[in-house]
Parts: sequence; structure tokens; C-alpha cells
Amino acid sequence: MSGKGDKPLRPETITARMDNFLDRQSGAVIPPIHPSATYARGADYAQIGGRGYSRDENPTGEPVEAVLAKLERGAGAALFTSGMTAIACLTQALDPGDRIVASRSQYFGTPKLFREVARHWGLKVDFIETENGKALAEAVRAGPCKLIWIETPSNPLWAVTDIALAAELAREAGAVLAVDNTVPSPVLTRPLELGADLVVHSATKYLNGHSDVLAGAMVTAREDALWERILQLRYLAGYVLGPFEAWLLGRGLRTLFLRVERCSANALAIARHFEGHPALSRVCYPGLESDPGHEVARRQMFGGFGGMLSFRVQGGAEAALAAISKVACFHRATSLGGVESLIEHRHTVESPDTEVPPDLLRLSIGVEAVDDL
Repeated sequence: MSGKGDKPLRPETITARMDNFLDRQSGAVIPPIHPSATYARGADYAQIGGRGYSRDENPTGEPVEAVLAKLERGAGAALFTSGMTAIACLTQALDPGDRIVASRSQYFGTPKLFREVARHWGLKVDFIETENGKALAEAVRAGPCKLIWIETPSNPLWAVTDIALAAELAREAGAVLAVDNTVPSPVLTRPLELGADLVVHSATKYLNGHSDVLAGAMVTAREDALWERILQLRYLAGYVLGPFEAWLLGRGLRTLFLRVERCSANALAIARHFEGHPALSRVCYPGLESDPGHEVARRQMFGGFGGMLSFRVQGGAEAALAAISKVACFHRATSLGGVESLIEHRHTVESPDTEVPPDLLRLSIGVEAVDDL
């Protein structure tokens, strides 16, 4: 997208203007919703507008996909009904017998999908500490590997995996590197520029930012055979995001940079305030210089370290639950990435199979006045 004199516009401008969208029919500056499930044909039965059925051809999400592809520096983007649907579609695009190397520390739904569903499709999955470069290299080189799946920073411990290193290992192994970029968003990290092949988002979170839509997104570095397979599966299985949800996602996306920058600044202030607090054994946040992942995060995150952090409370689960009962400005609720601040006891949410410590509280920092928080 170019501006006056063909000078390239900055990502903030592209996002706020939805890539300078202007409805040709009405002149509207906001992309319209197209609720129609089907499209008429002419007397010769040829498609009038190049569309036949809304399962894969509804135009509402197209401006959103175009903006996401530009923000992530990708060749194409696709919207899904949820982030988990996008991950499921990616795993379905693999062949039986393919091996996945995946982050041990990550959003609990993804390993659950890999363990309980993907393995029934004949896929092999090895979970390792991808933040440990040596362990990651050993796991990738241990046998044929088709997919390296990482989430960084990882939810809810916020461990940081070196994306460039993972990309190098993927190239060496002939594997695909997919990165869950939900928490940093393209505001702070662009994995494709660091060598990743695919980026996945739970668009419910920061991309939408208002806790009012369930959506997912995937962006590819290349429109290759794997990408075509993913798009085919999305169409065949009906994984396409509905028009109203796509419109809400586009509405939220316009303020992405403002929200992420404010959330990140607030989170860093809170992390620094509580670092070393006697009631806490640790503050998990890659923006702290004391954090084990800080140096890697500093190399691959730009303009902030995200709006997510966790507290490890002295005294275990009992003390953590006592602390969460006293919050005032935070909602005690699951999810993240909205304008409102949330806090939750992840062990309770993920039980009974969780590896999350029972003393951990996860905080999603919003855009409120930081002194109130």
C-alpha cells in the first residue's frame, strides 16, 4: 500500500485505514457486511460477481485477510472460525506418519489437540522445551520432522523460543516452521521475517481486542502446495469465519497498534512494580532484564514485550486463590488480549492434566490507567 508520492505507508496507517479500503458502490470508509449465503447467476448461468456460495467466497473477510498478510509480511492470509480450527486444519494438511516437534510450554488446548486428535490421524508428536536451543536441535534432528510448532512467548509461563534458530533447524530438516503469534501480534513480532513458514493467531485475542468475537487466522510466507491444501481443507470442512464475525474482527483490527502498545507499556510497568515483591516467588515476563528469555525476546520483539505476564505466589495454590479473590480492577475470567484487564488461576482452568504450577496467576493487562491496575 502506497501513500502520497508512492511512499509506502507504515503498518499503523495500513491497519487504521484497513489498507485504505473504500466501498466502490457507496463510498463508505468502513467495509460492509455481506450476509448473503449464496450469489445469483446470469441467464447464461455464469457467475455474476465471480462468486457462487458463501462457504469460501464471502467478501466480508477479504479486507481483513489483506491487512493481516501485509502486517505479517506474508503472501496470503486466511480467516478461520477459531485459532484452534486453524491449528486443526494445519495438522489435517499433514500426512499420516508425519512427525511434529512442538513446544511443551504453550496454550493448553494445542497439546490437547495434538495428543487426543492428531495422533488418531497417524501423526507423531514430540513435546520439548523449544526455548532450549540445544534441546530443540536434538529433537528436530532425532528423526524425520515435518512440522515444528512453537508458541513464543509461551502461555502461561512466557518462555521465549528463538524463532530464527527454529527456522534454521526447519530448513535443515526440510520441515515447516509454524509460529503461534497470538500474544505478540504482528505489532511486536513478525515471525515470517525471521524465517517462519506459517503464522497462526487466535484472532479472538489481540487482533480483535474487544472480547466479543471468536476467530482465527493463518498467514503464509508462500502460496505453495501446503497453503493450497490448507485452503482446500478450510473450504471442504467449512472452517471459514462467518461474515458478522469477520466484520467485528476488522472493526477491532483498526486499533491494533494503539491497544498493543498501551497493553505492553502497562504490563512492563506492572512487572517492574512487582518484581521482587515478598509475596511473589517470581514475576514471569520477558520484558524484565532478569527473565531467562529476555535477550532472545529483545532480538525478536520490537516496541514492547506484550501485555501478558504471570505471578508465582508465595504459599502455593491457597495463597494464589486468596490473592485473586481480592482484585478490584481485574475481571476474574479466562481469555486475553482485550481492552479490559483479566486475571485467572490457570491451574483451575486447565485441571486435571495441567502442568501449570498451582501457585501461578495469569494476567492479561488491558488499556486502563496503570495506576488503577
